Amino acid sequence: MSDSSPLLSLAGVSVRFGALAALKSVDLQVRRGEFVALVGSNGAGKTTLLHALHGLLPLSGTRRVGAGGVSQAMVFQRPFMLRLSVLNNLRIALWLAGVPQPERAVRAREALQRSGLADRAERPARTLSGGQQQRLALARAWAVRPDVLFLDEPTSNLDPAAKKEIEAMLAAFAADGMTLVMSTHNLGQAKRLATRVILLDGGQIRADLPTERFFAEHADLPLRHHSLVFPAAEELS
Repeated sequence: MSDSSPLLSLAGVSVRFGALAALKSVDLQVRRGEFVALVGSNGAGKTTLLHALHGLLPLSGTRRVGAGGVSQAMVFQRPFMLRLSVLNNLRIALWLAGVPQPERAVRAREALQRSGLADRAERPARTLSGGQQQRLALARAWAVRPDVLFLDEPTSNLDPAAKKEIEAMLAAFAADGMTLVMSTHNLGQAKRLATRVILLDGGQIRADLPTERFFAEHADLPLRHHSLVFPAAEELS
């Protein structure tokens, strides 16, 4: 469950890339325990908003973090795998995050079990399938215990079986109380996973509603935004 104090907030935030206004006067708060899905057509500003929330972009307006600071991690659409084993990809992430050495081994083992990759611990990470690499990227992010996990189209270009595995991991993270903010074109995925859905269009927030209410009020969304899709029947089984 979310509480009332925001972990992150944006007030009047705009982002420009030359002549392009990628975000326009965005006001947004992310609260602890939420699973926020960002939806919208290609070029609507979803990835830019993720990067702005994560603090990766210069912007105008105000970005604030919660009292005491907020630890953050991000999993990109195509995660980068180090030229190391699966296990050492986890160990390096934990070392960079400043996790004490005695705890790294424990967290790495937990992450391997959680991602279903324990039997591939010594394999080179770059030899894994696309779905397995994405599971490793999620495990690597989960292992550092972020307050907020950002996800940019985490299941794009994956087959239905791999998408199910990724969704199961994300649902488990949310059940543990992790805060997640995810961009997606898959409306079925947003409906299954998110507690809140934000629709972006032209760099602006057009709707920001609890999931059930969002889909009740925007049933025609795929007709108006053609890059947004409900999943095929096999993805729902």
